[in-house]
Amino acid sequence: MSSDFEGYEQDFAVLTAEITGRIGKVPKLLGDEKKQLIANVEKQLEEARELLEQMELEVREIPPQSRGMYSSRMRSYKQEMGKLEADFKRSRIAYSDEVRNELLGDDGNSSENQLIKLREERAHLLDNTERLERSSRRLEAGYQIAVETEQIGQEMLENLSHDREKIQRARERLRETDANLGKSSRILTGMLRR
Repeated sequence: MSSDFEGYEQDFAVLTAEITGRIGKVPKLLGDEKKQLIANVEKQLEEARELLEQMELEVREIPPQSRGMYSSRMRSYKQEMGKLEADFKRSRIAYSDEVRNELLGDDGNSSENQLIKLREERAHLLDNTERLERSSRRLEAGYQIAVETEQIGQEMLENLSHDREKIQRARERLRETDANLGKSSRILTGMLRR
């Protein structure tokens, strides 16, 4: 089962590396070549999402004792996926600005500085939004870990309580057996004297 997970991990690593490389090329290309590259990246992002789903299914199959390590790896893969999607979104915004200029016949000379400012502001806003989402996910993950830890602690306390009761019952039985042995010994001694 973990070998399937590791196979999916390797596929995910290769795929995300390819996506990262292609996202970096998007702003540098023009026309049909750029459209084709964007379509390919969208397809690869969908494949990466499917791989994440497969990995999640594998993690659910793993026994609870060893699931924690795989769950933390899944969280980091999901964060990586979110970053890739945000980077792709930013590269597409740059692409859509170019398409808009091309359609409007804007030569870019008069408003190039404004476009640069807008792009920078958009990128800044997207970065801030992404940071907020990451922080929210981290907080949620931390809360989930705290809840799981509390549940494990409660289960351990219950187990210890049951063990204590068993030990006390065993001690009582031992005392009763000791008392019965003492009585038996006295009765046998009395019978031997007779």
